[in-house]
Amino acid sequence: MSQSPATLPPVLLHSEAELARDALAAPLLARAVRLARWAGPGTRVGAGGELVDEQLPAAAAELGLTGAGSGSDGGSDAGSVDDGDAAAYASEAWRVAVDTGLVEVRDPDEADAEGEEADGTVTAGEELGLLTSGGPQDVLGIWLAALETVFADATVPDLEDLVDAIEGGGEIDFEELGWDPQGEADFLEGVLGNLYLLTVGDNAPDGGAVPLPALAASMIIPDDMGEPTDDILEQVSDAMMRLDDQFRMLEPIGLVEYQPVDEALMADIDSEEPLPPAEEDEDVTRYGMVRLTPLGLFGIRARMLEAGIDAPAVGDLADKGADTLLDATAVFPQAAAQAEIELWLGRRAPLDAARELLAAARGGDEGAPLRRLRCQQALSLVGGTAEPALREVLDDAELGGLARVWLAEHGAAEVPAPSEGMVFWLTVDTIAAQLAAEGNSEELQGLVEGLAAQHSGFFAAAWRVEHPATADVLEAMGRLHPDKKVAKEARKAAFKARSQQA
Repeated sequence: MSQSPATLPPVLLHSEAELARDALAAPLLARAVRLARWAGPGTRVGAGGELVDEQLPAAAAELGLTGAGSGSDGGSDAGSVDDGDAAAYASEAWRVAVDTGLVEVRDPDEADAEGEEADGTVTAGEELGLLTSGGPQDVLGIWLAALETVFADATVPDLEDLVDAIEGGGEIDFEELGWDPQGEADFLEGVLGNLYLLTVGDNAPDGGAVPLPALAASMIIPDDMGEPTDDILEQVSDAMMRLDDQFRMLEPIGLVEYQPVDEALMADIDSEEPLPPAEEDEDVTRYGMVRLTPLGLFGIRARMLEAGIDAPAVGDLADKGADTLLDATAVFPQAAAQAEIELWLGRRAPLDAARELLAAARGGDEGAPLRRLRCQQALSLVGGTAEPALREVLDDAELGGLARVWLAEHGAAEVPAPSEGMVFWLTVDTIAAQLAAEGNSEELQGLVEGLAAQHSGFFAAAWRVEHPATADVLEAMGRLHPDKKVAKEARKAAFKARSQQA
């Protein structure tokens, strides 16, 4: 997998039942299942378990790939295809059936030794029965095995070139072929990792579709590079062509939805000139668009976990304590944080949940302001039955301010007014949390400008606030405020706050 953050944003997965249905509907797996049910003792296979050439027309016919007007059923392709493509589709589906255990192929020599016919070496595999008698996890396990086969095929160069490169003794001259098997696998893993990150991150594109040039560039162009050179652009064009072939192979297993590169652009790319960047008003979809399906998100996450990458899913924290919930969701994208918190609350009584959240929100460490912000967000989802828990912390220096806000928002009676010191403490805590969550955002700049405008003596009082983040908050306000005079006041107040802390 490509380099990634220590912890990726959590992914919101569909239920296992939904994913299993998607897996069974994936055209390639459906074809493999159909061939596994069609195969029998008379099915002829080669020494490697592959269908012999004479068997391929019958397999293709079983899949509905030959004959005019054949329809789409169980993953078979609508309409007829030429004999060469039909044989290739049948061969691919058979390989998936063998690799996933949907069929079992015995060594012909072993069969001969036991007095059996060499052709009688194919039997139904145990996994075939699991598709109907097993649960969603069984189906998804078979699908992941199929994905592994397709992934391996997608990293192999053109078979004709491969055959030409085979030397005596069956050895493949990788150097002559110009093929680095591990490098090819790492490249595709990296691309899929980047696609995953683009899909689950805060800046995920609308609809989840990513332009192929952007995905290729993410693997080729360094982050700190300005205008890419012609050599770099040529590498991006080459990567696009590799990915175009690979995504065409990965789509039938249900990993991605792929809109291929416009055929009209192929001639430009094949001309060995670097593909020019798309113009601003040009339809970028002509250059190829790819989107991970819900099943694809599940599959890439499974591969990441197997590779030792921390790839959380929404719901992982549902049985954890509130301290773990607030610490983890502090760095989650907003939508993922809310989804995780809703699942966590769903397993607890509102009053108990509120008390646990408030207890976990305390602290003077660097991460505490963001924990309290997530606590506020969680409490906003709790009903009025949590009111006693909020009243219990009204006199708490760290929680009293947010408790008053919650009670006021829920229309509670007899909410005591906060002291001036509590108001300033809550203000500093809120800005510290926003800084940790979003950095110097436009929203935070607006908040800073509003505070300075509403309270003429804000900085004169704010530097005295006994909050660990006071100096950092005032320094940030000095950076963010566009008025030089106000910014200077903020910096002076920050200096005073540091002197007080020393």
